[in-house]
Amino acid sequence: EVLPQVLGYFPNTLILSLAGILVAMLIGVPIGILSAKKQYTWIDNVTTVLGLIGVAMPNFWFGLLLVMLFSVTLGWLPSSGMGAALLPSLILPALTLGTGCAASIMRMTRSSMLESMRQDYIDTARSKGLKEGYITRIHMFKNALIPIVTVIGLQFGMLLGGAALTETIFSWPGLGRFMIESIKAKDMPMVLGSAMFLALTYSVVNLLVDILYAYVDPRIKAQYHSMGGKKRDRKIFAKAK
Repeated sequence: EVLPQVLGYFPNTLILSLAGILVAMLIGVPIGILSAKKQYTWIDNVTTVLGLIGVAMPNFWFGLLLVMLFSVTLGWLPSSGMGAALLPSLILPALTLGTGCAASIMRMTRSSMLESMRQDYIDTARSKGLKEGYITRIHMFKNALIPIVTVIGLQFGMLLGGAALTETIFSWPGLGRFMIESIKAKDMPMVLGSAMFLALTYSVVNLLVDILYAYVDPRIKAQYHSMGGKKRDRKIFAKAK
């Protein structure tokens, strides 16, 4: 009885987490790149302060502010529930989840881009006369992707298990809200089953991130291939002996 209910609520949490991480990427990655390109300027200082505020700001407090502004005052968006029109109901919860993650992604993007900008191949690309936008996209950003992908994967795993407060605030019918209701009802099988399922999901997300490394950075894929070739050579050498 536990697994069917968990699987029934989990798709709603997955939808909310995907929307939240999408918002975080759309905010955090461009701002992080801009902050790195404008290092030590007023833009860098403002984005750093906003990132610190985003990390320190509780999600439930920001969610209540969004409800007061866009639902109560302006009346633009629904304040709770998962209505027939998914997008309007999804905007406020996704913004609530995404802004906190965007701060962490922005800080990691900035630090990774700064490290990539100092490499010799960037000076070589500039000496060849390549445009700065092309250098930023192809040479800087692509070589800075590994830490960024890592933090995005970790944040997405945290969203899957940490969306309980946001789901409660917006009455989103997800697994986090279901866990809180099970805790209130002292339904321990449901609580344990939900926690184990979220832990398993988090592990799967981390595994997928590790697999994604090989597609993000071809050097890692080549390293795996070279290791496989060495093992085959050792087996052939052992058979020959």
